Amino acid sequence: MAFATINSSVPSSIPAIEDAFAAQPALKKRVYDAIAHTPQHGLLFEDIAKYTSSLLARTATAPVRPVEVVTDGPAMKKRKLQNGNATSAQSSGDLKADTLLQFYMQDVSFAVPQRKKLTLEITAGFLRARNQTSKEVEFGVHLDNIQHVLCLPVPEKNQRQFNFCIIPQYADGVNSPPEGVAAPDAIVWTVNDGPPKAAFSGNGQQLGTDNEETADKLVQRILNDSLPRTKVVRPDEREFVSAMPEAHRKGEKAYHVKAFRGSKEGYLFLLSTGILFGFKKPLVFFAFENVDSISYTSVLQRTFNLNVVARPTSSEETQEFEFSMIDQADFSGIDGYIKKHGLQDASLAEARRAKRYNVNSAKGDDEAAANEEGAVEEESELQKAQRELEDQEDEDEEDYDPGSDSESDGSGSSSEDDDDEEEEDDEGDMDEDGEEEDRNLVAEELGSEAEDVPAEEL
Repeated sequence: MAFATINSSVPSSIPAIEDAFAAQPALKKRVYDAIAHTPQHGLLFEDIAKYTSSLLARTATAPVRPVEVVTDGPAMKKRKLQNGNATSAQSSGDLKADTLLQFYMQDVSFAVPQRKKLTLEITAGFLRARNQTSKEVEFGVHLDNIQHVLCLPVPEKNQRQFNFCIIPQYADGVNSPPEGVAAPDAIVWTVNDGPPKAAFSGNGQQLGTDNEETADKLVQRILNDSLPRTKVVRPDEREFVSAMPEAHRKGEKAYHVKAFRGSKEGYLFLLSTGILFGFKKPLVFFAFENVDSISYTSVLQRTFNLNVVARPTSSEETQEFEFSMIDQADFSGIDGYIKKHGLQDASLAEARRAKRYNVNSAKGDDEAAANEEGAVEEESELQKAQRELEDQEDEDEEDYDPGSDSESDGSGSSSEDDDDEEEEDDEGDMDEDGEEEDRNLVAEELGSEAEDVPAEEL
């Protein structure tokens, strides 16, 4: 009887609940049942209904955002890339932004950070690689973050090829990123020698059809026009050329030396801006300003090791890298390169760090070459100053005469008295007619003992 009395006091309809759950009849019935069971919670359910109605009114005017559906396969691959490659410094939304496309080349063979064929794209702000099947951007880097770009001949290939190495900030293997920031990967792709086959401008016009510009020259020109902080650096035989020609392409000069870092085999390239060890991941690039000193170890009859002590730009701690099993035939060339840039002397490290080499800041190959010569001249001035200091020390040592007070050693004396004595001795050797007398030097030196010395001993 009491239960019936309580139920009879519950209103059959509450306006706030009717408005909030009009589209959910089953939920509305459950709310009324709960109120009937515990009438003391009726006001609470009414307040919840009013709040729900306010939320519905607020979201009714907001734009509806589509739900992005991501399949398991691509999502796992994308997570792997973002954890440790060149896209880590950029959000995927930035890389995929619909920015102005300036250049693209299809069927490009990438080696780092992925080994597959992709479409190379250069936009107004990014360098990126797009999957040719799914059309998704796989990885990329902001153009402002690129510090070094190298174009290097691929060693030991029958067909001539070139590797383009893109080294973003903190991807050189020497400088570590700030705490909490993932280290990006370098990007490496290969182009064949000869005219480009699938290169286009942003508006779709095919490039390189006149057969006058090879693929590597075309990509170099596009990069030089797009990069704000650096330019493409290529090997220069004025810097280094191997004593052993390219074995797989007869008569062609080689600009690399084979070396091992631990058990990993690679190639050292001695360039105008630094030293690269590649091409397998991870690449290591020693910019001149990060080289503390270079020395040789384990110098044997056929091979030697090269030890590079590197110092990050924002740290005083050094790290040593050892490259072993380098052929002795290249010792002279490597040693000349190291001495030319003063890399063997740790005392010059601060000078290199104080003024970074900026050989790629100018537009065009001619201006870049002029800047390269200027960088060499700056280094030569440092060496010249050091030599002048050493010469001054040598002159001070020469001015000091340790034998001037000793009668037994006259090598340190050059007085006029000694000269007069020598002239008198010379005059004493002349006969009365002014002609020089025949002198028996042996008799003068040995005296009577000369008669006892056999002729064959003289």
